Amino acid sequence: MMLVIVPLKQYENTVSGVKKNFQNGWVMAGVFSFHQAERVKKILRKYKVQYLFIGKSGAILLGYSDTTQDADIFVKKDLQNTKYLVSALKELGFNLDEKMKKDILRGKDFIQLHNGPFDLDLIFAPDGIESFEDAWKRHLEIQGYPVCHPDDIIRSKEKANRVKDRESLPRLKAFRDYWKKLQ
Repeated sequence: MMLVIVPLKQYENTVSGVKKNFQNGWVMAGVFSFHQAERVKKILRKYKVQYLFIGKSGAILLGYSDTTQDADIFVKKDLQNTKYLVSALKELGFNLDEKMKKDILRGKDFIQLHNGPFDLDLIFAPDGIESFEDAWKRHLEIQGYPVCHPDDIIRSKEKANRVKDRESLPRLKAFRDYWKKLQ
C-alpha cells in the first residue's frame, strides 16, 4: 500500500471567527479522535450517563487501526439516563432543539447529531444486541472508556447490513481474532 501525503489547505468558504464557536483543537467534521473520546468520557461520567462506545469508534478504542467520521455511543434507554444525557450534550457543545431533546428523552432508536463540536451518533437500540444490560455484562473498560465487546460491535454491523459495514466486516473480524489472541 502506498502512502499519499496531501497538503492541507484552508477552504475559501471557511468563515472567519469559527474559533469563537469551538474550543481549540475541535473540528466541525473530520475524523473521530481520542480527544473527542476523552471529552465524551469526561462529560458523560460527570453527568453519570450510562453508555458504551460502539461501532468503529468503539473498535478504534480497542486498538483497531481505521478511521471513522463520528463517535458512536450506545446509551441506556432510561428516562433518568436520557435526562442526564441531554445535560451532558449541552455541556459538550451540542445545540439541541426541542424535537431533538424529545427524541433523546424518549430514547429514539438512532439519532445523529451534526450540530456540535463533532459528529455523534446516539444509539438506543443497536441492531443485533438484545439490551443495554446484556452488552454491559460483556463490555470492556479500556483506559476508563466503556466499550462494547468486539463480538457485539461485529454482531451489530452484521445485523445492520449496510454496504459500508459489509465492506469493513472482514477487517473487523480479523482484528477481533487478533485481539482475542492477545487477551
